[in-house]
Amino acid sequence: MKNISFKDRLKYRFDSFVSQGTISMIKGLGVITIVVIVLFGASLLLLGLHPDHESNFNIFESFWVNLTHALDPGVLGNHDENWPFRLFMLLTTVIGLVIISTLIGLVSNGILTKLEVLRKGRSFVIERDHVLILGWSSKIFTIIPEIVEANENQKRGVIVILADMDKVLMEDEIKDKVGNTGNTVVICRTGNPIDVHDLKIANPFDTKSIIILDKENENSDSQIIKTIVAIVTDPKREKLRGPADVRPYHVTAEMEDKKNFDVAKMVGKDEVELILSDEIISKIMVQTSRQSGLSVVYQDLMDFDGDEIYFESAPALAGSTFRDVLFAYEDSAIMGIQFADGTVAINPPMETVFNEGDKVIGITEDDDTLIPNVDQQVDPHEAKIVYTEPEPQAPEKLLIVGWNNRARYIIQELDNYVPNGSEVIIVSKFPDAEKTVNALKSRVQNINISFQVKDTTGRETLESMGLENYDYIILLCYQNYFPIQEADAQTLITLLHLRNFTEIKGSKYKIVSEMLDIRNRQLADITSADDFIVSDKLISLLMSQVSENKDLMRVFEDLFDADGSEIYIKPAREYVQTGVTMNFYTILESAARKNEVAIGYRNIAKAKFADEQYGVVLNPKKSDEFELEENDMVIVLSED
Repeated sequence: MKNISFKDRLKYRFDSFVSQGTISMIKGLGVITIVVIVLFGASLLLLGLHPDHESNFNIFESFWVNLTHALDPGVLGNHDENWPFRLFMLLTTVIGLVIISTLIGLVSNGILTKLEVLRKGRSFVIERDHVLILGWSSKIFTIIPEIVEANENQKRGVIVILADMDKVLMEDEIKDKVGNTGNTVVICRTGNPIDVHDLKIANPFDTKSIIILDKENENSDSQIIKTIVAIVTDPKREKLRGPADVRPYHVTAEMEDKKNFDVAKMVGKDEVELILSDEIISKIMVQTSRQSGLSVVYQDLMDFDGDEIYFESAPALAGSTFRDVLFAYEDSAIMGIQFADGTVAINPPMETVFNEGDKVIGITEDDDTLIPNVDQQVDPHEAKIVYTEPEPQAPEKLLIVGWNNRARYIIQELDNYVPNGSEVIIVSKFPDAEKTVNALKSRVQNINISFQVKDTTGRETLESMGLENYDYIILLCYQNYFPIQEADAQTLITLLHLRNFTEIKGSKYKIVSEMLDIRNRQLADITSADDFIVSDKLISLLMSQVSENKDLMRVFEDLFDADGSEIYIKPAREYVQTGVTMNFYTILESAARKNEVAIGYRNIAKAKFADEQYGVVLNPKKSDEFELEENDMVIVLSED
């Protein structure tokens, strides 16, 4: 393996930091100084001039005298006699003053120029193994705290941000909205991420991972693709490291339109993980609309605060079935297996054999806690396990209030979950969505779609819509029509009306609402909606997780896919007796008999309390005793 030498790296970084023009002028002054000293030293001897107190004056002493007079004008006053020598030295001193003044001016100007460059954020980043964030959006204020949290067990972490913004403004916003970053240093640089020259400022060659943010404009996807091309095809990458020592990039990029996915993947290959933000949020909204509290589960899995998803080898379990693996961990909730070839299976068949080279995928506190630690046979409390047949599904009626680009994905995803003959009504303030709705009618099989133009914030309008006849209501923000705060305000008004109707009429429909700004999530809590989707926050959390471990993308793709195993929140009474004390092994055993994996439960009595995680408990310690009430829920991985 060919490694770039320390000398070459130092030279590369020094040349990037110091102006080449300044270096050339300093070199020129050095040459002139040497020529002047040599020439005047020789002339002094040829003319026979020397200080009176020197009787033996040789060439080396002549050079020294000329050098001291050139560098220090004060030496001139040390000679009391010998006027010819004084005059000659005066000439040397004058020339020395010119050289020294020029040198001081160059150094001073170079320092001022470099300080200005530093203020503008245009200097080269000399850090290594840093997380590089390209672009600037509101997501950055979620991503930075997550990376800081992930870096807590490191001595020093570094985040570098390259965006087309003033460096000082970026630093001020981060300080205001993020605050203390602990042992993680945040470095801001000003530059356009799609400009190849600007990109090199952030030193992408030595990164641990790279996150490319959505540009929040209509050409966002094409600009992200250009950034990916600039990163992975830069020939300087091989020049700095040598072709044999180029380590693969770990790039996580956000995209909006699925039609651009294949192009970006073709360019980035295995070095890039792409997150289709609109499609993923749409899938989460559909799943959440049918089971309250699911967004809290996803947020808990995606953030670094609490338990996260980790991969770990378990050679001691080689030869065991997946069912045995589930019960081998006391304080980790096993989700699936990553096979030796890198493929991932979430909730595989219980008889699947765990082989050497495979890894367990589990929810646990840290990467060093995912270890099998159950040495004896566990007691699943057989008498407390119940078995119930799933209830047959009847056609459903859903109402979508509001409209944005994600709506078309939501409608198509709903078609994968609802029974045949279900009905979806879309109501929006703006008529331009009707064309898209009509086009979707031919793409769905299980649902009938209709569209209405109405004032979705008007109380009389909402009251006349027969809301009590709907099973679910999904509220979408008018993201394409209003600024973020105004869009959230419109949603909040509609939420207040809908919840007031439930209090007056006793309606039982579920409400799932989208929010754009996480700060408005707390305001919306007063509406007592069943669930909220803060789209930017969830995508930010997902990007942070994938930037730390690219294999996690396979896990979430499986969870979001309607064809695989997903997360379901089901009534606890379908698994165990309620109102009695039990441990989590009991729930784990009951779920396993249904070919499901239990990963937690939800205490409905705490469903409205944010500081209690809205009642959601993921990865409980399996031997701890607790009690579930009639309305409590169990969180499982299941195919239906």
